[in-house]
Amino acid sequence: MSEKVWIAGGGVISGIGLDVPACIKSFRDMQPGMAAMQYLPSVHRNTFPVAEVKADNATLADMARMPENISRTALLSMIAAREAWQSSGLDDISHYRVGFVSGNTVGGMDKTEDFFGDFLANPRGGRLHQVAHHECGSITELVADMLGIRHHVSTISTACSSGANALMYGARLIRNNIVDVVIAGGTDSLTRFTLNGFNTLMILDQQPCRPFDDTRTGLNLGEGAGYVVLVSDSLAAQLQPWCRLSGFANANDAYHQTASSPDGTGNYLAMKGALDMSGVQPQQVGYINLHGTGTQNNDVSEGIAINKLFAPHFPAMSSTKSFTGHTLGASGGIEAVFSALAIKEGIIYPNARFEHQMKELPFSPATAFSTGHDLQHVMSNSFGFGGNCSSLVFSKA
Repeated sequence: MSEKVWIAGGGVISGIGLDVPACIKSFRDMQPGMAAMQYLPSVHRNTFPVAEVKADNATLADMARMPENISRTALLSMIAAREAWQSSGLDDISHYRVGFVSGNTVGGMDKTEDFFGDFLANPRGGRLHQVAHHECGSITELVADMLGIRHHVSTISTACSSGANALMYGARLIRNNIVDVVIAGGTDSLTRFTLNGFNTLMILDQQPCRPFDDTRTGLNLGEGAGYVVLVSDSLAAQLQPWCRLSGFANANDAYHQTASSPDGTGNYLAMKGALDMSGVQPQQVGYINLHGTGTQNNDVSEGIAINKLFAPHFPAMSSTKSFTGHTLGASGGIEAVFSALAIKEGIIYPNARFEHQMKELPFSPATAFSTGHDLQHVMSNSFGFGGNCSSLVFSKA
């Protein structure tokens, strides 16, 4: 069993950039991705800002080298997964035992919605190929086939912790010598079903979101994909890896179908478990990529758990969702790439639009982009519906 699992590279496409360098530039330039909907048809187009990927399906299909009629979820996945592989320093994918573990929550629902519009208007209408890849696993299989991955293919769908849980599962595959490499992370596209569902929960902000601000009133949805390339010890020795995935944990407090427990039980257990696995003390963590959605419930719950675990020595922290929006099943993967890159490049990311410290908490997030930090350990939090809470710890070699 390999004791260490390494991050050899990463890829991201999101509302702030079509690749990792573009995303980092948006952070540096303080350019969040929220805007009025351009590509998603919705009656709420001018009500709720979203962080859409700034490209239509034809452009994404060209980038992904896939047919345009494929789900946007798969197109985003392919683009980010390919960037991750190309950044890793590994050669032809067929030379390795490779797994693909991808999280998502909407599957091909974007195409299904198009089908039902035509079908309801005319029962003989609608193209059946639009519903062929509706379920979540089909998206993963499409991308795995395009990448040429055959050794192991799995889909994780645990709401907003899906991408983080994909990394955990991928690490276990490597540690148990089932594969040598895993492309792990998540993808999700915006759909009307998702937007309307979150609106029903009354947790969407009609203004750009303000995570961990005392005036926060909700989240902004986003879309995108993010993947890291996990490698074994033996392969890492041949590469220049970014960092190690040194610890991870998942906890479920089962408090509510959608809300976090008010005392942060699941959040605390996930963070504590990840630190325990990594052997890292709380005061050694240099930065936390917060789950930080901007809802009243989530930010209080996560903040209480952080206070319990880290006080009085709070690390720098911020919510990158203030730039990318909440990308749901993709968020854990996207934020894993940002967190691993934080270790590699010494980056602290800004928390956009923060002005007022929460009265319940004794700390506040970073508000400026900065580099050159000697970060030895970084934590990334992903807390999903149903109390499915996951935390990852990334560490220098």
